[in-house]
Formats: sequence, structure tokens, C-alpha cells
Amino acid sequence: MSRFCVYLGSREGQDPQFLEAARQLGTELAQRGHGLVYGGARVGLMGELADAVMAAGGEAIGVMPDHLVEREQAHHGLTELVRVRNMHDRKASMAAHADAFIVLPGGIGTLEEFFEAWTWHYLGLHDKPIGVLDTAGFYAPLLAFLDNTVEHGFLNGRTRAELVDATEPDELLDALEARLATAG
Repeated sequence: MSRFCVYLGSREGQDPQFLEAARQLGTELAQRGHGLVYGGARVGLMGELADAVMAAGGEAIGVMPDHLVEREQAHHGLTELVRVRNMHDRKASMAAHADAFIVLPGGIGTLEEFFEAWTWHYLGLHDKPIGVLDTAGFYAPLLAFLDNTVEHGFLNGRTRAELVDATEPDELLDALEARLATAG
């Protein structure tokens, strides 16, 4: 079983396709025998994803700093809820538990986590595949920006190519599983 660390919003967003994509990804992860590692929240896309994994019989590990648990944001119906001291420990724990990374729609926290995981890959701190689920074109401007950074010489084309993107959860999982198979 591989575990996928998923970064995504603690809000639902305005487009119902975001919730549906989170549900589809969660169901697909569990049906393929993969585990979920995520930020541990019961709200927003995060809660929908975890609920879908659990409903399909999968493993869901949440990692949450104490201060957020105390604000009653934690999902207490998970396989495991790992409590950590702070956000830095959260990101390190999530990465340590994961074999691959996926990014769904979210805000600045999601983007920060995504870019840190990708930067760690670039620096050789891990060789875990990273994928972006571009639901309803949410990440299309970011992906175009990243292509633009290659065109302008600020990002190596090989580094950009390490980032997998797809518009459907099953397509993204297929691509990431293929990379996991060649890495292992």
C-alpha cells in the first residue's frame, strides 16, 4: 500500500466540482488500496476527502498541530490522528508518512505546502512523485505560470516535468502510480 499526502483546502470553495473531485479522489484512493495522509481537518475539502476514504474502507491519517485540534477543527473519525506541536512538525510528519503528494484546490496554506514538497524534491531531499489535480481549471493559471518560468529561464524544464498534472482523479492516480512503480 502506498500512502498519498494530499494538500487541499479547509474550505469548500465556490464550485461544487471541487467537493466532487475530493470525494472521487478519496474513493479512488481507497479502492486502489492506498492510504491518505492529510492535514486532519473535518471541514471543507479536507473533511470530504477523508470521509470518502473512510466510507470506501480506506486508511486516513490526519496530522494536526495542537492549536488547531483545540479549536475543534480535527476529524476524530480517522484511522489515526497525529498531534504535533506546530505547522513545521505537521509538514515534516505528513511528508514522512507519504509515498507521493497530490494537490487539490486550496488557498495559501495549500500552495505553501505544495511548493515546499516540490522544493524538497528539487533539492533531492526526497524522490516522491508530486501531482496537481486541476479540477475545473483551478490550477490552469498556475501551471501556465510554471511553464512561463521555464520559458524565461528561471525553472529547469526537467524540474517542471517532474510535476504531474491531470484534470481527473483517476488519470492523476494512474500517472503517479506509474512513477511509484518505476521508482520502487
